[in-house]
Amino acid sequence: MSQRSVRRRAVIWIAAFCAFYVTLAYVAAPEFWTWRERGFRTRPFEMVTHTPQGIPGDPINVGLVGTEKEVVHAFAVAGWDTADAVTLRTAIDIGESVLFSRPYPDAPMSRLLFEGRAQDLAFEKPVGDSADRRHHVRFWQTDTVGDDGRPLWLGAASFDRGVGLSHDTGALTHHIGPDIDAERDFLIDDLKVAGLLTSTSEIAGIGATKAGRNGGGDPYFTDGMAVIGVLKTQQ
Repeated sequence: MSQRSVRRRAVIWIAAFCAFYVTLAYVAAPEFWTWRERGFRTRPFEMVTHTPQGIPGDPINVGLVGTEKEVVHAFAVAGWDTADAVTLRTAIDIGESVLFSRPYPDAPMSRLLFEGRAQDLAFEKPVGDSADRRHHVRFWQTDTVGDDGRPLWLGAASFDRGVGLSHDTGALTHHIGPDIDAERDFLIDDLKVAGLLTSTSEIAGIGATKAGRNGGGDPYFTDGMAVIGVLKTQQ
């Protein structure tokens, strides 16, 4: 083999190595870390909601991975109703429901803010004839995605045990049951029984709390974890 051929082969190998290095260091590796860090397990969130007045509200204790269509479909299949928007008409309707024990499965929910935004979706499951007792949850879509690229929704689930006056502001409001972990588990179990989840996992929430207070002044306790369910994809 001539010396010129040896040099040519050496140049080719050096060029190939340089191309491989550039691709690995400046394309593949950054893409890998971008993908890895987008996962919800490594993303820090402020795991508590606030009222429009800035009072800490219900903690974030549940989450779902799926598209908006899949989230809405899942709750419909599991027997939950989508909450109506708050208007004068719906405010009158929920008042009549509570006073006269009339069914109102789509009763509205007050606004809570998470990272500065009101809830994107809200669902409820009535207990009894009126809207004073109900399982309910608010959800916010985040800009974080799950391992499959679908968006992560974080939610605050609690049980409305009755209607009364807010301990903090005196306004008419629902009072929640103190065991918000039980409500979190009820929601996840409902979706599991309906065959809508492929997996569940836990992430750190607000932290273990024995004497929390929400935006209405209601006491709550929690182990401080949020359970994240991955919804089945719709075909």
